Amino acid sequence: MRIADPSQDTLVNEVRLMLDNLPLDGARVLELGCGRAEKTRTLAETGRIGEIVALEVDTIQHEKNLAITDLPQVSFIHGGAEAIPAADASFDIVLMLKSLHHVPLALMDQALAEVARVLKPGGLAWISEPVYAGEMNEVFRLFHDEKTVREAAFAALCRAVDQGPLALERQLFFKTRSYFENFEQFDRRMIRVTHTDHALSPELYAAVKAKFESFMTTEGATFHPPQRVDLLVKR
Repeated sequence: MRIADPSQDTLVNEVRLMLDNLPLDGARVLELGCGRAEKTRTLAETGRIGEIVALEVDTIQHEKNLAITDLPQVSFIHGGAEAIPAADASFDIVLMLKSLHHVPLALMDQALAEVARVLKPGGLAWISEPVYAGEMNEVFRLFHDEKTVREAAFAALCRAVDQGPLALERQLFFKTRSYFENFEQFDRRMIRVTHTDHALSPELYAAVKAKFESFMTTEGATFHPPQRVDLLVKR
């Protein structure tokens, strides 16, 4: 397994990748760390998936998700990946979209064991993680450096594959597009989040703003952060 592939610069939407690579038709899907449920909505609105159970550990965001009433095939549940409130072998597919590195380090192995527990035999785990590289990472790491947690998440995945019952089906490396009209939008979406208290000093805030604005054009700032998907199968 590789943590990154610097040579891979294919630009693609991750939802499109999931639609092309996962047997979603009629599937029972568990999403761990659904956040604002943006990808949850996109997947649900394809009409292909039988049911989505979307977990979110952030209480504030979960309360907002409960106010969503137009996705009848989606159930929003409060909980973390390390203690999934679901029966053994009850899902066809588990999704972790940029969420494994948010699990506390001491609980990452437990979270992956839980993924294996709730997957049916032959079920798939789509675990995507941001690669520690790229221009957007240059901005983000100034106030929230994720190098250690991203490496720990990859190490946990390697242990899960080495020890079973999850096996590596394949890895996918690609880039996605992140667009911001201005720094204020970046501030709202990336700094002022409810799941992490980014208490920036005035000096650090100014440094982050200056770094971000070094990538601004007349049409805003567009980044292409590199990503990795480890597609695992339950043996």
